[in-house]
Amino acid sequence: MQQIGLSKSGLQRLHDAMAAHVDRRDLPGVVTALTRHGTTMVDAIGSQSFEGAAPMRPDSIFRIASLSKPIAAAATMMLIEDGRLALDEPVDRLLPELANRQVLKRLDGRIDDTVPAARPITVSDLLTLRMGIGAIMAPGDYPIVDAMIERGVAVGPVLPDAPTPDAWIAGVGQLPLMRQPGEAWMYDTGLTVLGVLIARASGQTLAGFLRQRLFDPLGMLDTGFSVLPGQLDRLTGSYRRDPATGSLVIFDPAGAASRFSREPGFASASGGLVSTANDVLAFAAMMLNHGEHQGKRLLSERSVRLMETDHITPAQKATSPFVPGFWEKTGWGYGLAVIQRHDSGDPRGSGWTGGYGTAAFWDRETGLAHVLLTQRMMDSPTPSAVYVDFWRGVYEAIDS
Repeated sequence: MQQIGLSKSGLQRLHDAMAAHVDRRDLPGVVTALTRHGTTMVDAIGSQSFEGAAPMRPDSIFRIASLSKPIAAAATMMLIEDGRLALDEPVDRLLPELANRQVLKRLDGRIDDTVPAARPITVSDLLTLRMGIGAIMAPGDYPIVDAMIERGVAVGPVLPDAPTPDAWIAGVGQLPLMRQPGEAWMYDTGLTVLGVLIARASGQTLAGFLRQRLFDPLGMLDTGFSVLPGQLDRLTGSYRRDPATGSLVIFDPAGAASRFSREPGFASASGGLVSTANDVLAFAAMMLNHGEHQGKRLLSERSVRLMETDHITPAQKATSPFVPGFWEKTGWGYGLAVIQRHDSGDPRGSGWTGGYGTAAFWDRETGLAHVLLTQRMMDSPTPSAVYVDFWRGVYEAIDS
């Protein structure tokens, strides 16, 4: 234990804290993974589903939801390094569906009550979620949300079911923006759009480009937008809390009945990947190592630094509501959160969480990367107890 600077007793306390959530049936199971100073540890607890007897495995497959976002952002930075994209480039060249935008006069106004956009949407706007459309984190009735739902481009836990990327982006192109490009941070949609941009800039499918440039080089063999037939016995169940009864019910079943047992028509760069703890940790470790993996450079140090820089101004944060207290401790880089301040039980460094019950962060100050994978969807705007216990336990286990 000493060689990775983590105490044996601390790791045992972390295991016990995770196991307590499983014993209380808060979760069917959980997999945690961490790496420090070149040594990796993975801990699998519980079972892959409430309904089945299959035990949780270190290589069990989870829906990682928004942990897809940093991966998509890294892929975009590769295309920028290749010269196929530029951060300040308008997206119109490759996404003509988003050219000549109109913008709502009022967020709660009619969708035809608009003014012209002051400028085009740029690649940077997508990475920083400042393209001008996304989730509205405030109560009220918004015709634009109804219009997004009608066109299959709304933000939510159910992934898009458009038959093709072209069909999905056409739906976005039929709508006005909610805010002027660059004016405010709005969650999710910009990074879904980014997946279409990656495919068109690379001349490949999004899945193909990620496989070639990230997954194969990092050994992320179990990561993709669907699960292969021979891997389905490792796909966990996914659960949500029923607000009427308080009980956990199936959101997406384990195994062959899952929607992830087949390739999607439109692969969501913002939330559509499945993966394992070791695979996600490989990506986090590469980021922790300034873009290198096993002596091979995948991303430049500059690209990593840009991804981990808070690009949201104080004025933009003031007009960009999200979960309570988010902007007091957190900034936003390219496709990921940048932790500015933390308390006990908070993450540190850079990374993100996923709405299906996942988290991955890497912390250069301590040299630690860590991953939490659960099967329970987040049902609160603030992290649930399993996240808090994990983050507290990881840092309390640091020995030197």
